[in-house]
Amino acid sequence: MTMKKVAIIGVGHTKFGRLQDKGLMDLLCEASLEAIGDANANEKDFDSVYVGVMSPEILNNISGVASALVDRISLIPAGADDIKNGPASGGSAIKVGFQAVASGMSDLVLVVGGEKMTHITTPGYVTSNVATLTHPEAERLHGVSLPSLAGLLTRAYLEKYNAKLDWISDIAIKNHKNGALNPNAHFQKTIDDFMKSAIQKGRGNWSNVYEFLKDDKTNPIIADPLRLFHICPISDGAAALVLCNAEKAKDFCDTPIMISGIGQATDTHILFEREDFTTLKALRLCSEQAYKMANKTSSNIDVAELHDAFEILEAVQSEDIGFFKKGEGAKAAHEGITQIGGKIPINPSGGLKARGHPLGATGIAQVVELIWQLRGQAGKRQVEGAETGISCNFGGFGNNIISILVERM
Repeated sequence: MTMKKVAIIGVGHTKFGRLQDKGLMDLLCEASLEAIGDANANEKDFDSVYVGVMSPEILNNISGVASALVDRISLIPAGADDIKNGPASGGSAIKVGFQAVASGMSDLVLVVGGEKMTHITTPGYVTSNVATLTHPEAERLHGVSLPSLAGLLTRAYLEKYNAKLDWISDIAIKNHKNGALNPNAHFQKTIDDFMKSAIQKGRGNWSNVYEFLKDDKTNPIIADPLRLFHICPISDGAAALVLCNAEKAKDFCDTPIMISGIGQATDTHILFEREDFTTLKALRLCSEQAYKMANKTSSNIDVAELHDAFEILEAVQSEDIGFFKKGEGAKAAHEGITQIGGKIPINPSGGLKARGHPLGATGIAQVVELIWQLRGQAGKRQVEGAETGISCNFGGFGNNIISILVERM
């Protein structure tokens, strides 16, 4: 059977952050309706709806989210499915939506993801919930959390490649700078802004951001050597896409974007069983799949959205997705290669660090940003001439990763 080509014709994206006046369903509805409007689509034409949400039962006391969403925004009788893959739930929802259109089973599909998290006030509750992704006997039994694994990865990377922690800080500085240009971002302040605000409040007097980022009071250690500003926030928000058969895409909009490659791969659940702790084998494999499907290589990519839940991950992912040799990702960020205007701009949205990380929304929000970039609609953070982009949506701690490659039609 010949696969049909799949296009994205509509996108939606709520504000990310501490959204105390909106619940999970409110956020999913907002992003969905924005995407449907952007696609100029009729609600009655949708065949399928796929919703990526990691923990609605635990965090929101809701199940059957996709069914509820279809009813609430009048998409009945479209098929509805909840898609779960931890922090990669959004990417998995896109993959399933892609498969539905490519197979010919569906002609018009809504893919939406979100999470409502900041209303949880119990200390450590959200971190503990996310830690259920770790291996129960070999890791979680001993108090392992995802931040602790990121701290271990950072220390291993710094020692193996003789890298500097300041280079990891440069990734945070870059992503906050980008987030300040993104009206949907959780944080719309640069790290310079945070430092100046702290000085004005009498909390210290630093001569540069590197001094500020090493201050134990304003930037405490979370998982040695990672500090607060090296780690993404807990966020609320949602993002959505409308997918359709590419042959019909221009019936809806003038600037459809093709999903030309998708890959997904897994690695060992337990980190110490991996061949190389500083290599994301699953990302290498799934990005190779995406490149092969799209008939592209990493050298063809103009812009990337990577999953920097911890800033060390952007460095490692930039290597294993093919942009840099092993051990050179952090240095490349330090040298400005990954800035907007650099050779390969990474996370112009601000990434998870500044845009925010509502778990189920992230993989979809990454692709929404790529669509805006390829349409030339990214405003002050626009990557000039962008025609091809790739994302990395990171499940667990790298044991289930999805790459999605998009390009202008």
